[in-house]
Amino acid sequence: MDTTHRLDESLVTTGLELPGYRIVANHGVVRGIVVRSRNLLVNIGAGLHTLIGGNITAYTNLCEKTRTDAFELMLAHAAERGANAVIGVRYDANDIAAGVTEVLAYGTAVTVEKV
Repeated sequence: MDTTHRLDESLVTTGLELPGYRIVANHGVVRGIVVRSRNLLVNIGAGLHTLIGGNITAYTNLCEKTRTDAFELMLAHAAERGANAVIGVRYDANDIAAGVTEVLAYGTAVTVEKV
């Protein structure tokens, strides 16, 4: 991942505005897509864990890592378009095949300035 493109995460919101800022340019929809599969060891460990119940941390960690990667790709896409903020951020996930999931982070890239 190209880390030269970096947005301040405090300028990312699920809302349609950023309090204290005004939108001066709209750069369009940006996204970060990650397609990930579970590995055999995680599946075996999770399968055993389902027998005793509780949080399946192997899957939790895999999901968190995947969402973080999609979010970072979205931020890089916004920075490449010249934005300094992203509004209306959402996540979506879809199964592509057995054990393979696409995670999408998306929003609207904008340029904001302090009011």
